[in-house]
Amino acid sequence: MKIWNTYTNQLEDFVPKREKEVSMYVCGPTVYDHIHIGNARPVIFFDTVTRYFSSLGYHVRFASNFTDVDDRIIERARKEQRTELEVGDYYIRQFLEAAESLGSKTDYIQPRVTEYMDKIIDFIQELVEKEAAYVVDGDVFFRVSKVAEYGHLSNRNLDELQAGARIELNQRKESPLDFVLWKKTDSGIHWHSPFSDGRPGWHTECVVMVDSIFHSEIDIHGGGSDLVFPHHENEIAQAIVSRHHRLARYWLHNGRLNIDGAEMHKSEGNALFVKDLPGDKRAFRLFMLSTHYRSPINFRFESLSVYENEWKKLENTIKSLFRNSELATDQTPIQDRELAMIQQYKTQFIEAMELDFNTPNAITALWGLTKQANIFLKEKASGATLKKTVDQLRAMLDILGVPVCVKSLSADEKKLFAEWETLRLKKEWAKADELRKELQKRELL
Repeated sequence: MKIWNTYTNQLEDFVPKREKEVSMYVCGPTVYDHIHIGNARPVIFFDTVTRYFSSLGYHVRFASNFTDVDDRIIERARKEQRTELEVGDYYIRQFLEAAESLGSKTDYIQPRVTEYMDKIIDFIQELVEKEAAYVVDGDVFFRVSKVAEYGHLSNRNLDELQAGARIELNQRKESPLDFVLWKKTDSGIHWHSPFSDGRPGWHTECVVMVDSIFHSEIDIHGGGSDLVFPHHENEIAQAIVSRHHRLARYWLHNGRLNIDGAEMHKSEGNALFVKDLPGDKRAFRLFMLSTHYRSPINFRFESLSVYENEWKKLENTIKSLFRNSELATDQTPIQDRELAMIQQYKTQFIEAMELDFNTPNAITALWGLTKQANIFLKEKASGATLKKTVDQLRAMLDILGVPVCVKSLSADEKKLFAEWETLRLKKEWAKADELRKELQKRELL
């Protein structure tokens, strides 16, 4: 398997630290509002990555945090006359509901910043003692000069970074590149520390949670491309000084999502929330995965409608395959030619996923097998052939996170189908239509 490592800016063979185990951490949401469809992209992509590793027999330890302390949460709490923790709890529940509606699993490790405050304070104190951080009037700043390779992840040199940082020069900092680890404040939720009463800087929180959960350098750290600098660059700097590693061996970043050609921002009112998405959200997930994760996506409702139509066709094919495989009287073993056709698309799917999680090519293999499935149905292939085909399609769909749920028929339901088919062969259309309506009522057609 090869994946693109942002840190080295190249495709690399994926070799986990431990055989058949993958440790992965993805930066999660700041929980002050509902998530929009741009926020949903890493939720969908990294869930698909987890599913693929699991399908290969890996044990995946996946964690994604909730940032439940932030100025925007404090502002929301004031507006709604609730505590910051109440606001955080509410939007965490909303996030998890949205993630599940998109087909993403939510049974992963979910650290909250507020649960790690003692560890965060201890970690900052450790950096101060190592002279990698310094205190100024109760605020604590990280000393970037302590990290020679600072800027490597974002592929920027120090001169370029310093020129940009001088625009917002803070006279209290030793260098314009130094960043906040602890902010002195008595406004909103805050904690006591050796430096002052206040709360942590964003860049420290994930480093501490990764260290506390995994206790070592992890295999994969992921997030949106907007996090490369400064967030992930600053995480690496702290890990190098404190733990003598780069926090993760592989850094994966998904591209942005625009809406109608413009950047989407909640503050500008052009955000489309996941909860407000029309139609079947499995179609939206397919739409998202149909663009390579590192490439940008431009969302338009017209594009989504195309995938809604394609999804309905695919769902109908799966259901028809499943029903016909159960009802088939011909149970002739699958022919070598048919097995080779199915295997061809399975191989294409795996090869696509093995090359940097190329979901667009994997979906192309899915469509190819779907087309072949319809040919098998038209040719009235044996039940064994139909079952093999539907099993392979469902395996692909499970990895992509877009399952089609079809329950097995009871003896009574099989009898009903047989009667319906007999009436159709006899051309007794009125009676056949009555049975068809009954089958539809039971959601069997």
